[in-house]
Amino acid sequence: MPWLSLVVTSDAEHAEALSEALLELGALSADLLDADADTPDEQAIFGEPGEPPPGVWQHNRVSALFERDRDVDSILRDACKAIGLDNIPEHHIESLDDNDWVRLTQSQFEPIQISSRLWIVPTWHTASDPNAINIVLDPGLAFGTGSHPTTRLCLRWLDQNLQGGETVLDYGCGSGILAIAAMKLGAAQATGVDVDFQAVVASRGNAIANQVRNVEFYLPDEAPQSSYDLVIANILTNPLRLLAPLLANATRPGGRIVLSGILEDQAKDVMNIYQQWFDMDIPIFEDGWSCLSGRKR
Repeated sequence: MPWLSLVVTSDAEHAEALSEALLELGALSADLLDADADTPDEQAIFGEPGEPPPGVWQHNRVSALFERDRDVDSILRDACKAIGLDNIPEHHIESLDDNDWVRLTQSQFEPIQISSRLWIVPTWHTASDPNAINIVLDPGLAFGTGSHPTTRLCLRWLDQNLQGGETVLDYGCGSGILAIAAMKLGAAQATGVDVDFQAVVASRGNAIANQVRNVEFYLPDEAPQSSYDLVIANILTNPLRLLAPLLANATRPGGRIVLSGILEDQAKDVMNIYQQWFDMDIPIFEDGWSCLSGRKR
């Protein structure tokens, strides 16, 4: 059957309430999306260990799905009234034929070539190069599909620098893509850690889908206390500042660290912090984002 898709622009103050009001008024589903996704303003919404989550994004898109015969404009007006919004926010309504929503989502995610031998391939695609190292990964609730520059930067670093046999810690693992890639590129063992339980679940499922062994995923309080040959953290600048002692302690002497999720103009500040423990390499940049690496003294 055909559907109607409503997408509403909302600030942080009203996004969750608007989503809930739309559901109460008949929406079949409602999701919150980061309106700044894939821009320098992209924002993580999960806090660090011991801290409460900071909540929803500052700039949101509320996406809701309705049956075709519903008066979506009227529903939106009622939802805004219910949550105390005097003005109807910017929005648009699209008609989707049966299953178009599936094709629409899938069409946004094509196979991504990371290097000459490394690809990210959604499950609904056939690998472009069956002889390549293909990581099977679908978009989901956890960050890390290979489409963001920070993920690509980390994957290329792994492809170019892993020698084989390393132990790896992926801190802020998201979808588990970096830990899984490390295993496929020859690491001996990988551990992924994330503050979001959904990310841990997604990572475990992705590891099974990719048939990799010797990789485990944990919440921070459950993770084993160990030191690793390589620590990689693709998160954001502020968490990387706060986590510097923890990540340095998790890196064995002589081991490597890789950091991303850092805007280009923030790279020097982060490097200065980590130089307390590491001899830092020349940073690598892509589309305004940075990848930093170094070796522990």
